[in-house]
Amino acid sequence: MEETYTTDTIFISGLKIETVIGVYEWEREKPRSLFIDLEIGCDISSSSHSDNIADTIDYDLLSTEIGSFASTANYQLIETFAEAVAQIVLSQNGCEWVKLKINKPGAVKNAASVGISIFRKADSSICASSNIQHNNQIRTST
Repeated sequence: MEETYTTDTIFISGLKIETVIGVYEWEREKPRSLFIDLEIGCDISSSSHSDNIADTIDYDLLSTEIGSFASTANYQLIETFAEAVAQIVLSQNGCEWVKLKINKPGAVKNAASVGISIFRKADSSICASSNIQHNNQIRTST
């Protein structure tokens, strides 16, 4: 059976956040800037008729939530951080899927940026069984 998803997309482009991230000691000395691009699949038909922010994903509040989370995060891998951010987005009312790209400038000599791009669905097994919690703790699988 083929899965279908809404074609409506809310996007946030170039969201600058500050966080401590990296494997190397020099990366962990102070927070660094990361840039996040989000595409969020959701049905906007209700909000397009009501003109009410309560009927859609509030991208200002979501951006603030991601920034607040990032300011206290302390991950080594951008992959782990990306998964945690994806789970924040997927927790938004009406979110069906998220495509997330994170750029980490200055991480590799002679490269403008490195990063990761992931796609997660709200109902996928990877989301339901994720071991990432928003308090930066890793939970062991049972």
